[in-house]
Amino acid sequence: MSWNRNRILLLLAPSSHPSSTPSPPPSPYQSPSFLTFPQLLPPSSTPAQMCFISGCNHPSFSHPRRTLLAHLMALHLLQLGSALLTVVAPNHHVTATVGQDIVLHCQLSPSKDAWSSDIRWFQHGSAGFVHHYRNGEDLEQMEEYKGRTELLRDGLSDGNLGLLITAVSSVDRGSYICAVEDSDGYADAVVELEVSDPFSQIVHPWKVALAVVIILLVGSSVLIIFFLHRKQVAQNRVLKGKNAALAEQAEKLERKDASLAEQAKRMERTDELLVKLPSILKRSDAKLDTLAGKLVEITEKFDIWNSQLKLRAFQLKNLVAELEKTDTVLAEIRAVKIVERTEALGESSSSNPKNMAFPMG
Repeated sequence: MSWNRNRILLLLAPSSHPSSTPSPPPSPYQSPSFLTFPQLLPPSSTPAQMCFISGCNHPSFSHPRRTLLAHLMALHLLQLGSALLTVVAPNHHVTATVGQDIVLHCQLSPSKDAWSSDIRWFQHGSAGFVHHYRNGEDLEQMEEYKGRTELLRDGLSDGNLGLLITAVSSVDRGSYICAVEDSDGYADAVVELEVSDPFSQIVHPWKVALAVVIILLVGSSVLIIFFLHRKQVAQNRVLKGKNAALAEQAEKLERKDASLAEQAKRMERTDELLVKLPSILKRSDAKLDTLAGKLVEITEKFDIWNSQLKLRAFQLKNLVAELEKTDTVLAEIRAVKIVERTEALGESSSSNPKNMAFPMG
């Protein structure tokens, strides 16, 4: 693909203030329209080409004619290097609607395997990459395109550099530049993307006013509902607190009622006992009188028994005395008999001496 006019004008423009120190190369993330001369060279460029295209910053090149000659020679070398690699993009604009998935097509010419190439898609005027591919890996890209782009790798072997963008939005419209760089050189192409939003095509003023009114009404309604809901929630909290206090008081009153009912039952039983107490006392008095009479009778009987016991004791004493007298008499009688027997034995022993040797046992 041939170089565009902007690059030719940039190459032909002489530098008015050469410097003894070369300026640092700009970031490779910039758009090709802002690239400096060394970046326009293919990777196979020689140091002589780099020296010519940058003006070499040598005092001998400070003359305008020599600078123009160097620029013309650099343009020639660039044309020779870029002839090895070109990128073909569709001539027509790519159209899509909001929310649709779209593929931006670009093709290497001649067709060749692009698996090992450095492929960069970026939007015109942006500072970062829409998608960056190098040697089979996806590299850094802009935050708003993360997860929304994919390089169609099925066609890389045929030189197809198609980029898939999902969920297209109105912000995605604009010019997309597909830049390829490999051992054969550098080339790029521009693809125009137009995004249409069917819901924002026709907008009438009265519709806008109506929408604003509806939004205000809805917003005010939401606010009113929100404040009413908060007020109701606060009231519900207060009512819940009051209900809890009332429930606690009701429980206390129930406990008091239960205790009062129990006390009333006790009082009723006490009243019943007080009513029955006179009759109980009467029955107790009657029983006590009966018991007293029985006690008197028992006492009288005990007195009688006591007198009888005393009489019998007296009689027993007399009997004991009589028995003692009888024992005395019997003892005297036994003594007398023993004496008599002793005497009788003495007399018999004197009259019969033989019997002395053999006393009677």
